[in-house]
Amino acid sequence: MGHRMRFGIFLAPFHKPGINPTLALEQDLELIQWLDRCGYDEAWCGEHHSAGSEISASPEILMAVASQRTRHIRLGTGVVSVSYHNPLWVAERIVQLDHLTRGRVMLGVGPGSLPSDGIMIGISQAQTRGLLEDGLGIIMKLLTSDEPVNFRNDRWELNDARLHLRPYSNPLFDIAVPAVASPTGPKLAGMHGVGLLSIGATTAAGFDALALHWDVMEEQARHHKTRVDRNKWRLVGMVHCAETMEQAYRDVEYGMEQWFDYFQAVAAFPQMAVPGSNVKEMISFVNDSGFGAIGTPDMVNAQIERLWNQSNGGFGAYLMLAHNWANFDATRKSYDLIARHVFPRWQGQMQSTLDAAARARAARPALAEVHAKAVEAATQRFADEKAKRVA
Repeated sequence: MGHRMRFGIFLAPFHKPGINPTLALEQDLELIQWLDRCGYDEAWCGEHHSAGSEISASPEILMAVASQRTRHIRLGTGVVSVSYHNPLWVAERIVQLDHLTRGRVMLGVGPGSLPSDGIMIGISQAQTRGLLEDGLGIIMKLLTSDEPVNFRNDRWELNDARLHLRPYSNPLFDIAVPAVASPTGPKLAGMHGVGLLSIGATTAAGFDALALHWDVMEEQARHHKTRVDRNKWRLVGMVHCAETMEQAYRDVEYGMEQWFDYFQAVAAFPQMAVPGSNVKEMISFVNDSGFGAIGTPDMVNAQIERLWNQSNGGFGAYLMLAHNWANFDATRKSYDLIARHVFPRWQGQMQSTLDAAARARAARPALAEVHAKAVEAATQRFADEKAKRVA
């Protein structure tokens, strides 16, 4: 295929409350290093401030450290909760990081997904989407224009605001907004001509909305005279791979129940409601519903193909939610297997080597005969030369 799909992770991150947080964050960084070695394209780091599991308060800090330990992988905020921050400072920080990483950053912005975050600073979920719309508009003006920005609402005031440092990336790093099932994200993406992070792509509602989301983006782009690009559409799915299905099932016994409990009973995030009271039921839900793929790399290929078809035209990147269902060694093995056996199919690298092997296989009998005759002739020449020297 001509299209080269990108692969990456969406790192909230998720960790079991009560474990060593220093070690947990260090392993997040080690995972990004592993992905860089395996050839992954992107890693998106989250922002959360409550509930004890998603323990990254600043994606920019995590990205800055990761950038010094990696060579190629691009690093994105997945996502900055714009309603919590003055948009001028959001723009300033990402531009500085753009310079420090020599253009390896991406900016994802969202409203803030955990109500328990916003309530600590007096923001309710009823306000966050409006603040995101205001904030993204300001950020885009700051990043794409030298004109001063003046703005005032109940939360922010900007007076002749400008960036004093222009982006390193030319013309600009990737910018994206998240979407689960509602049209809010696609509407903003189309309005500003930026990318879309379909975080809930494999949920029932999110999967059904995929083609609709792209229609919304195109309609908004036409209305606002912007341009949207399917290559900047990223879909997030949940997978864990091993060399056998049985091994994959044993692997996820490590942390799957804790992850499900977080969304069932802790995080007030109903879009991610998941059923199941034990690991067996949870695995069945993931695999039978299409929510994810727990098994072999072939199952990951099947999930991506299902999403590709549902998108009605394709997308640019497949991101795996970094969920810690398995221990660290099994997690690294899973990403390694995906890089080895899934990437080639979606990056145009599989068929050429298969065809080359097939051509060599078909030609082998005739070529082996030619080779054998050449060896026989060389042996005879040597024998003749030796006989002449003796004579």
